[in-house]
Amino acid sequence: MPAAAVPRPVVDPRTGLRADGGPEPDRLALLGTLQEAFAAAVLATDPGAPVPACGDWTARELVVHLAGVHHWAAGMAAGDDTRAEDLPVPDGGPEALADLYGRHAAELRAVLAAVGPAARASTLVGDGPVGDGPASFWRRRQVHETLVHLHDLHAARLGSGPAVVTGDALPVAPEVWADCVDEVVTMFQPRQVRLGRMAPLPEPVRLVAADLGWSWTLGAHDGGSPDDEAGRRRPAATLSAPAHGLALLLWGRLDPAGAGATVDGDDAVVRRALGAPIVP
Repeated sequence: MPAAAVPRPVVDPRTGLRADGGPEPDRLALLGTLQEAFAAAVLATDPGAPVPACGDWTARELVVHLAGVHHWAAGMAAGDDTRAEDLPVPDGGPEALADLYGRHAAELRAVLAAVGPAARASTLVGDGPVGDGPASFWRRRQVHETLVHLHDLHAARLGSGPAVVTGDALPVAPEVWADCVDEVVTMFQPRQVRLGRMAPLPEPVRLVAADLGWSWTLGAHDGGSPDDEAGRRRPAATLSAPAHGLALLLWGRLDPAGAGATVDGDDAVVRRALGAPIVP
C-alpha cells in the first residue's frame, strides 16, 4: 500500500453518496467535463471506426447509444422509467453525431440540476430491474457511464483500447476510476446476481487499486452483505492494477495485460470471475 494512502471512501450504492461523512465530489460538474471531452472526441473520430471490446459496434452506434442512455437516465432521475433508451441512428458525419450527443448530454445535466440530488427517482437498486431512490444515484452512474464510453470512443479513434492513456484523453483522477470499481463491486455485480443474470461467485476475489492502496472484495456483496473483512468468505486470489486499469478490466474493456494487472493466488479463480457477467 502506498505510504500516503488515505482510507477508501465508503459510498452507499443506493444513493451514490458517501456514507462515511467524507466530502462529496461535485459529480454534476465532473459529468459536464466528461461530456465535453466525449463531444470533442466525437468530432475527431471516424463514425465508421469499429469500437474495440464492444462487439460489432461502430463509433456512430456508440455515440447514439450514450446519447440514448443520457435521455433514458434523465427520465429515470425525474421518476419516469418509461422512456426508451434507443434513438434513431442519424446519417451524416461527426458534426451531426456531436449535435445529437450534445443535445441529450445537456438535457441530462439540466434535469439533474433541476430535480436536485434528494429528489425521488427511479434507480437500478431494488428487488427488480428498477427501484426507488434519490436522484443522486444518477449523478454517480452517469459519470461512470460517460467515462467508460469516453475510453471506448478514444479506443475507436486509435484502434486499440490499451493505446488510450489517462491524462487529457480521460480527464479524471485515479479516485474517480476507483469509484467506478466500487460501483461494480457494491451495486452492479450484486444486482446481476439478484436479477438471476449470474450465479453468486463461488470464490471471492480481492481487488486492489495499486496506485491508491484501496481494496474491495468482489463477491462479498452477493447477498447484500458488506465487504467481508472477517474472512467468512476469504478471497482465493488478489487482482491488482492501477485504478483505471482495474475499472476497465471489470467492464471488459481491457484484458489483464492491457490493464497492467497482476494476480496473487489462484489465477483460474480470477479468470472465472472476470468471465462472469458481473456488469450488464
